[in-house]
Amino acid sequence: MDPAVQEGYETARRMLRRHDPTYSLATRRLPSRLRPATYALYGYVRAADQLVDGPRRPATPEARCAALDAWEGELTAPRHPVALALADAAERHALPLSELRTYMRSMRVDSEPPIRIDTYDQLVTYMDGSAGTVGRIMAALLGVPPDHHADLGRLGVAFQLANFIRDVREDRHLDRIYLPAEDRERFGVTDADLTGSSPRLCALLRHESERARALFAAAAPAIAAAPASVRPGVRLAIALYRRMLDSPRPTGVRVWHLPGAALEAAHAPR
Repeated sequence: MDPAVQEGYETARRMLRRHDPTYSLATRRLPSRLRPATYALYGYVRAADQLVDGPRRPATPEARCAALDAWEGELTAPRHPVALALADAAERHALPLSELRTYMRSMRVDSEPPIRIDTYDQLVTYMDGSAGTVGRIMAALLGVPPDHHADLGRLGVAFQLANFIRDVREDRHLDRIYLPAEDRERFGVTDADLTGSSPRLCALLRHESERARALFAAAAPAIAAAPASVRPGVRLAIALYRRMLDSPRPTGVRVWHLPGAALEAAHAPR
């Protein structure tokens, strides 16, 4: 293997281990022949994310968009080791890297806060770009039948929604509110509530968690159709993310164990 390609795979593996222990643990349950490609895909999308959110991100929205343009160019003419590894993985496994063009469009949205989402349909469209695309690439890698690729894309959306629920406070500090305005209005949640632990916010997070769980459940046919060798890794990832939905939120609440009185208060007319 070309040393630069090998360096790219190893760099991506370290990025996954450092930035996403949950996904890293699940990846270790995949067959060894599929892990390097998983690392490379993660490395590419994580590098794009770092250009938007990382501590060394470019200082202005314009500079961030320019950096994203340059990184997307690596899909066509790879030079960076991680991009070289991804190109190698795509050739070995026939990965549909054209999906990453859509992914990069979602990253450009994130590069220019403030971010506000009006409806759940709009949120799903955004998440399909930022996570569904990666799910469909992984479907090809894992050997999921083509008629189930869209289902695995929805699993990616479920992972993304779980992350938004977990990170609601952090995102608010970045002037990003991904939870739809129509839902926030329904539960009476103000912008200020997103950094607290009010009963109204508890109810909203519970509502969004139920949506995430429904998306996880909808992926069951795709997982059942996947080769037996890859099912343990996928199922572990789902189990870990489902557990995250039960964990204390950054707001200090448990969205699945909200007392009935608090739920009633949250839905009371204002």
